[in-house]
Amino acid sequence: METWEFGRTLRRWRDRVAPGDVGMPAGNRRRASGLRREELAALSGISTDYLTRLEQGRATSPSAQVVEALARGLRLPDAERDLLFRLAGHAAPGIDLVPTRITPSVQRLLDRLATTPVAVFDATNTLIVANAPYNALMGDTSGSRGIERNTIWRHLVGPGSRAIHSTEEQSGFETQLVADLRLTASRYPADRSLRRLIKDLAAQSPRFVELWESDVPLDRSNTSRHKTIDHPAVGRITLDCDALVVAGDDLRILVYTAEPGTVDAERLALAVVLGTQSLVS
Repeated sequence: METWEFGRTLRRWRDRVAPGDVGMPAGNRRRASGLRREELAALSGISTDYLTRLEQGRATSPSAQVVEALARGLRLPDAERDLLFRLAGHAAPGIDLVPTRITPSVQRLLDRLATTPVAVFDATNTLIVANAPYNALMGDTSGSRGIERNTIWRHLVGPGSRAIHSTEEQSGFETQLVADLRLTASRYPADRSLRRLIKDLAAQSPRFVELWESDVPLDRSNTSRHKTIDHPAVGRITLDCDALVVAGDDLRILVYTAEPGTVDAERLALAVVLGTQSLVS
């Protein structure tokens, strides 16, 4: 019964969300005013096939991460978000779990920055959401799943990023990422997903184990606010990278900007135009 009700509720709430409310073009050939399945799937970072099976009751027991992503994509208020968790068989996340909730106030901030590269990470440095300009600048993140969205995994195991670091800078960056995760683990000792992330990182990266056991303290004073991005289409772009911390929700918002009138500003604008065109096509 709950499986059927979860899918029915998901379909009903999807139908009531106007594309413009979530930053998507309405288009002229829509049979309904709500979101299409593929649009909600893209907003939530899941496949359209999986969303179809959830709505039809053929997929059961979606993870808490999937439910949170669907609630975020649908822009659900707190009461409806909690109901969606219950229908999926989960308790709504409490204060003992790493927050991944993007509140309406933070979402309004993101909407205001729709033409600026912006990404939101949780306290484990796992990507929650990235806007189209960010994907155009740093590479498309929409296909990343699970641990692939974690910044530590990306740098210690995965492909890294387009940001350029010297050997010394890269070492310091990795050290501070792991030190930050160690602090997060001390704040959320009951979070099983966090414990699993640490276990998976340790299994895949000897460098992670070395840094985890080093107990080097976190030192944010050494974090540079400037980053040089090696963009494949426009070359190197040096940008200001500001990390805005949403203290009450333990989120980190990364914002990339360039000084107006500079060559870097022109290259950033070109990278965003080229990237957003390729993402849409």
